Amino acid sequence: MSGCMGHVREQKPTFNEANNDMRIDTESQQKPRRLRSSYHFLRYTALNVYRRLFSIVFVANLAVFIAIMIMDRSVLAFVNATAANLTACGLARQPLVVNSIYRVVCSVPRSAPLWIRRVAAKAFHFGGVHSGCGVASLLWYIGLVVLVSLQYWVPVEKTGEALVTLPTAVVVLAYIILILLLSIVVVAYPVFRFHHHDYFELTHRFLGWTVILLFLALLLVFSDNARRLSGNLSLGQYLVRLPAFWLLFVVIAAIIHPYLLLRKVRVRPELLSNHAIRLHMDHTTTSFGKGIQLSKHPLRDWHSFATFPDSPAGDSFSSLVSKAGDWTSDTIVNPPTHLWKRGVLLHGFAYVMGMFNRIIVVTTGSGIGPCLSFLGDSNRPAMRVLWQTRSPFETYGQGIMDLVKEMDPDPLVMDTNKTGRVDMVSVVEQLMHEFRAEAVCVISNPRLTKKLVFELETRGVVAMGPIFDS
Repeated sequence: MSGCMGHVREQKPTFNEANNDMRIDTESQQKPRRLRSSYHFLRYTALNVYRRLFSIVFVANLAVFIAIMIMDRSVLAFVNATAANLTACGLARQPLVVNSIYRVVCSVPRSAPLWIRRVAAKAFHFGGVHSGCGVASLLWYIGLVVLVSLQYWVPVEKTGEALVTLPTAVVVLAYIILILLLSIVVVAYPVFRFHHHDYFELTHRFLGWTVILLFLALLLVFSDNARRLSGNLSLGQYLVRLPAFWLLFVVIAAIIHPYLLLRKVRVRPELLSNHAIRLHMDHTTTSFGKGIQLSKHPLRDWHSFATFPDSPAGDSFSSLVSKAGDWTSDTIVNPPTHLWKRGVLLHGFAYVMGMFNRIIVVTTGSGIGPCLSFLGDSNRPAMRVLWQTRSPFETYGQGIMDLVKEMDPDPLVMDTNKTGRVDMVSVVEQLMHEFRAEAVCVISNPRLTKKLVFELETRGVVAMGPIFDS
């Protein structure tokens, strides 16, 4: 399902048990939409939690920059600051760190005030730290290159009669790394990332690895030159006193760790239709709110999918894959028997749902997968499901429909081939009132998710949905 919902009269979907179909009550009128103020735009769009985290990181770096410019303008200060931001940037995407962030932030009990849980539920915006540190590392590095260039082209120190400058290797490495960092930031820009995601992923990964290795080489060459000037220190003695050296080893370990768990796992494909496939795996177990990264080649594009247990026993699990691009289309046409996985199962957006007592899940297409991750969880919240998709039975089959009814005995399943694209805001508001839900969780394509979350939040509803960098 793609695209936005059309503006129609308020519609009340009801589930017909006799024919498993949806019927729409068109007698009620849609409530007038509230005017959107500049306050709403600033709070929920321009200054959302993701951008606030980005700004906090940026302001913190600015404060450190001012302090360094006042007290210490040395090259080493810029080296350490760049390394610190590169490390934080890498750790913000490390699976063990991501899981820890979710577990800590989302440990708020359901008995806590709703406003506290609403704040904690924004844990999936942590990508703001990743991007903030990434941009900050580029700016610090630009300052480093300026200082290196000045020392190379305008030597300022004398040893005896000889004028001492930085080695040419330092300058060459410095400019190569600068070009790579600029490339990484450019391809990570959301517009480019949306339209060329595979190219973004490969560039981000391989150029990122290259930058770390070249930065380590730069550090070694620079340190060797500096320790010669210092007189009585060996290269090893100089390096162990340098914070950047240890920081780089931390980020290298963070990058390597998921690939130490790289495995080719057995997959049992279950073709649901020419639009969707269900992949069964049993190499480990899963729990609510976890996803898996899969690939057909360990060094090519990786794709993340929500997981849900196949049975209450939980000895195997599944992922739903619907047609949304070249990789998914090929997976449906040529069902795989083995796929590569890396790292551990990763907590995702669905994990924040566990903090609420009563929720409404609004989803389209294979977005139903994260909702099903609560199967087998005896402590799951009370839930209503509003699922809008094309030909649900023909596309996903009776098995998936039965699983959906385990989550909600009376789900609102809209077949868009019969109802068309329905504006779900008024339907959700009615469900909120009837079900007394604490929060609404939207899982759909980025455009529709952003639209529905904004519409609901500006009405005072606790609403959330995955963002482009969650």
